[in-house]
Amino acid sequence: MVMGKNDELESLRHQVSDITAQIIRNVHRRMELAKQIGEIKSSLGIDVKDEKVEQEIRLRVLSLADEIGMGRDFALQLLNVLLEESEQAQVQKRLQKGQRQTHLGIFMKAKQLEASGKRIIHMEIGEPDYPPPARVGESLADSFRLRQYHYTDTRGIPKLRDAIAEKEGVSEDEVVVTPGGRFAVFSAITSLLKAGQELIVIEPAWPAYKQCADFIGARTKVLRTTFANKWTPDLQQLEEMMNPSTKMIVLNYPNNPTGKILDGKRLERIVSVAKDNGLYLLSDEVYADYTLKKFASIHEYGYDKSILVSSFSKRYAMTGFRVGYAVANNDIIAKIASVQAIGITSVAEPMQRAALAAMSEYPSENVRMMKKRLDFVCGKLKEMSLRFVEPEGAMYVYPELPRGEDIELVEKLLEKGVAIAPGSGFGDYYRQFVRISACQPEKILEKGLTIMASVMKEQA
Repeated sequence: MVMGKNDELESLRHQVSDITAQIIRNVHRRMELAKQIGEIKSSLGIDVKDEKVEQEIRLRVLSLADEIGMGRDFALQLLNVLLEESEQAQVQKRLQKGQRQTHLGIFMKAKQLEASGKRIIHMEIGEPDYPPPARVGESLADSFRLRQYHYTDTRGIPKLRDAIAEKEGVSEDEVVVTPGGRFAVFSAITSLLKAGQELIVIEPAWPAYKQCADFIGARTKVLRTTFANKWTPDLQQLEEMMNPSTKMIVLNYPNNPTGKILDGKRLERIVSVAKDNGLYLLSDEVYADYTLKKFASIHEYGYDKSILVSSFSKRYAMTGFRVGYAVANNDIIAKIASVQAIGITSVAEPMQRAALAAMSEYPSENVRMMKKRLDFVCGKLKEMSLRFVEPEGAMYVYPELPRGEDIELVEKLLEKGVAIAPGSGFGDYYRQFVRISACQPEKILEKGLTIMASVMKEQA
């Protein structure tokens, strides 16, 4: 009897091994076909993504899963892994022709040039030049004097969580303090999504959302907005993008890079779409204090699966302190905190206490100064006859280039000592745009924009 069972076990193992080998061969064959499809699409100038074709494949897989008794969720996860790899295979040659460059990549190049002795005017990064409140510096000294420099609760020191909870109108156990808003985004995406699942991003947008999804093998579906429609998302298109693999919608308002703010009716409809489909709604509200029109936070809508992300970096000019936070229900916060516990234990205690000190002041002067600088940049861009949508918030202007692509202008400006961000860093379909940061004094902005106007004139 035992020998019979052992023989059966070995036979089953051999079958599994053989089937696995067949799967690998078929996947390889599929990838080769995808590359051929990509080459044909490239020659015809066709978009890599084809939602109609994907939906046809998806429906076929669901039908097959039902027929053979396979779980639908698992079948769709496998499909999405294959679709993502196919997409990457199709864009490989296009990427070789011009690798996507982000604002952070340009910033690093600019810093390298500065290290070699070159003077750079920084208009590529959203880092305010003005200092944090004086109380922040005093708090750092107090932390050393009082020996407040130890491990803390992963979620953050209670006093800071209480202060954030009071500001956001939630309870303290619905708050987690993170090392910057970026890690709050990373922790939310990596703890709530699995490989093969999908999130929707409205572009142009900060590239970190897709980067976080890529890190865990999740797929990013893009809802593109256009300059012609003043960067307003088509919500009917959003509803049509829903499928069983969709698990999250990411909002980025006030928008980086355009400065767009969604009106209440559109935001309410997005919340309704999320509710109807049981989706997480991740709202990056880092620029919420820098608004030039009415702005509504996601938490005003009372949706239980929403996650608000914010930061002290922009509001209090504390970029290097790396303090941000997430606000969500208890279960979501616990998942975010679990990622943080594994990755960093906790945010440095002196930085948390500095953030707490900052909260005793409201940065109204910072907001006033940024509005003045944005107006100045807009005025100069108009003098250059560049078209753009007037920003309604944030720290940037996103003008359209009259000719050429963004990388060409960005690289020429770097040679002249001016750093700006390529528009394509916020979405592959925005190569005719650049992002100008208003985080410098007007005299420096004027010098940088004058050089930009000169370089563009040479390109004409």
